[in-house]
Amino acid sequence: MNHLLIAPVVLPAVIGPLIIMWMRNDLLLQRVFSIVGTALLAVVGIYLNWIAASGEVFVYRLGNWAAPFGIVLVLDRLAAMMVLLTAVLALAVQLYAVGSGWDRKGWHFHALWQFQLMGICGAFLTGDAFNLFVFFEVLLIASYGLMIHGGGEMRLRAGVQYIAYNLAGSTLFLAGLGVLYSVTGTLNMADMAMRVAQMPAEDTALLRAGAVLTMLVFAIKAALVPLHFWLPSTYANAPGPVAALFAIMTKVGVYAIIRFYTLIFPQDAVTETLLGDLLLPAALLTLALGQVGILGTRHLGRLASYAAIGSIGTLVIAVAQYTPQATSAAIYYLIHSTLATGALFLVVDLIGARRGDLWLRLDRVMPGNGMIAALYFITAIALVGMPPFSGFVGKLLVLQATADVSWSVTIWSVILITSLIAIYGLSRAGSLVFWKCYEVEGPDRPEAPKDPAAPSGPIPPRLEPDEQIQDLGDAPANWLALTATGLLLAGIVAMTVLAGPAVRMAEATAQQLHDPAVYIGSVLQGQEGTK
Repeated sequence: MNHLLIAPVVLPAVIGPLIIMWMRNDLLLQRVFSIVGTALLAVVGIYLNWIAASGEVFVYRLGNWAAPFGIVLVLDRLAAMMVLLTAVLALAVQLYAVGSGWDRKGWHFHALWQFQLMGICGAFLTGDAFNLFVFFEVLLIASYGLMIHGGGEMRLRAGVQYIAYNLAGSTLFLAGLGVLYSVTGTLNMADMAMRVAQMPAEDTALLRAGAVLTMLVFAIKAALVPLHFWLPSTYANAPGPVAALFAIMTKVGVYAIIRFYTLIFPQDAVTETLLGDLLLPAALLTLALGQVGILGTRHLGRLASYAAIGSIGTLVIAVAQYTPQATSAAIYYLIHSTLATGALFLVVDLIGARRGDLWLRLDRVMPGNGMIAALYFITAIALVGMPPFSGFVGKLLVLQATADVSWSVTIWSVILITSLIAIYGLSRAGSLVFWKCYEVEGPDRPEAPKDPAAPSGPIPPRLEPDEQIQDLGDAPANWLALTATGLLLAGIVAMTVLAGPAVRMAEATAQQLHDPAVYIGSVLQGQEGTK
């Protein structure tokens, strides 16, 4: 066994407690160890992608116990890619948190960060459905602490809502796993896939119920309409770098959908097209609501949250087709949307640190206006799928993958029309923040003149200077925070320049996913020497 397969789980699991027990009162030491740990996770992710590129599925049997009785971690192309994507996003956002000062606004930020990475990487690598639940709970518990980091009434209120909603989802997940175990007698995903394939069609009513229950759980995690209510308030009120890391959280739900419903419940299984028929309408509604939400909101934090919801809708439209071509499009777009959404939350935090709040209204010219404006518009272009960035390539792949399906006209219409809505909404917000500004002389900050184009209705008053988010200070630019944001945008540029190799990698990953026999054989066969 290659012991580096367990490193993405063990590494943050060791660093997190060390930070709490040894470095509790030394922020500099916490920063050094946590950033080095995340960088090592990225290096491990690169190595895991290199070995997974061979097409072989690697299995790590904890305690050397044979599957399906022992716990296994499984590395294939998709798992390796998701671990690396998590590490790259986490490293860039963590650098931003240090540069902006967010990590010193409360206790245990870096320890919680490492536990969050442990849960996310474990969810991607586990080959056991119950341990998927366990890692879900690990990442959720850490996210509760990160969500309310820094305190504040609105953040605590959103945190309570987030906790309550996810506890309900966890309860539903346990119920779904109980149903599946009662039918199949196993929770090892490879073993469950084999037993489902052998099950007589007349005995599958309870199995279908379990499949739908787990689909609902993953839809909650992915924030699909109508189970999306927790996301806008949570992401809008979370600290900027935390919201940026949460860009990968919804992808954990999408990953679980892809994994479960290509491995255990493929389209030719007893569930047939049931799951796809449920998923596609939800994806279309999610995309429409997210893009319309961008246009309708008056708060930049909620704008970024609705942009995240819209990107999930586009992604799940491709996932719902359950074909290798559509899955490859989904994988490419998943990487792009994670980087673009994370970058947008960081840019929004940069704006809030300089303006004092995130409400869309006229205000004075903020420090570093030109640099932040450039970052915002590059991110917006990438997010809505305009050329020349990878979002355009990703949406084009999704459109091509859905060209011949029965819902093609509806899918194309929703994607294209909502893209125009998002372009207008992001452009309107950007022009109000960066261009419709006024100059102020002296320290006084008079109320802005009424903008006839601004949305009507009450808006909370501007915060006083001592209440503002002062993480970046009054300097025109904070080099580390700006560099971290630029790293995510550099990833988008790299995906554009290397679109050919990236698409081929996505296609190879999709082909492996749609051939579950390789995964099943790697887990259940060749176990000589195990206990």
